[in-house]
Amino acid sequence: MNKIVLSCEKLSKTYQDGKSRIDVLKNIDFHVEVGRSVAIVGSSGSGKSTLLHLLGGLDLPSTGKVTWSAQPIVDLSEAKRCQLRNQHLGFVYQFHHLLPEFDALENVMMPLLIREVQTDMAREKAASVLSKVGLAKRVSHKISQLSGGERQRVAIARALVGEPACVLADEPTGNLDQKTAEEVLQVMLELQKSAGVSFVVVTHDERLASKLQTCYALANGVLKQESS
Repeated sequence: MNKIVLSCEKLSKTYQDGKSRIDVLKNIDFHVEVGRSVAIVGSSGSGKSTLLHLLGGLDLPSTGKVTWSAQPIVDLSEAKRCQLRNQHLGFVYQFHHLLPEFDALENVMMPLLIREVQTDMAREKAASVLSKVGLAKRVSHKISQLSGGERQRVAIARALVGEPACVLADEPTGNLDQKTAEEVLQVMLELQKSAGVSFVVVTHDERLASKLQTCYALANGVLKQESS
């Protein structure tokens, strides 16, 4: 078996709504190997985003554990989780969450500046990653000057600039037209192969999911592998 960069064991998430108990996720076992692209599909409200938040340490499970590169995170302090998340994971969302007051280059530099990487080195690395996603000529453009597809490419570059082991993507093409979505997905797959980064893509789009190496379906709180 290849090295595992992200895994969860017996992962469950339960919410209490008055007297009602809602089991969103039930005893999920899941792992991601180095350099693999993985899709998690499910209908709206199936718990896909909840699962991604747990895998990314943005929320804590009711039971079970999440492990990043052999490091269990459940018992870590929030500060330590943030530090590990910055080092090991990248995030891409449906709505890019870029900072509009900054240009593309400055947005991509941000995770490195948080790590206290020297500004010149951060600028050089950010420019390099933006070139890889096809935006070498757009680095100085403000976010408002970029198309939807270009904004998602900036978001992907920001997720990759810190050289994470795994990128978690929540409906990364859900806000794009089909042609642009295909282009953005192709960028992700090319980077997955060339950089050896693992991708976990949460989506309701089965067409998109079919392009990834492994596909899981989430329904009624249970995760099942559909293809590999």
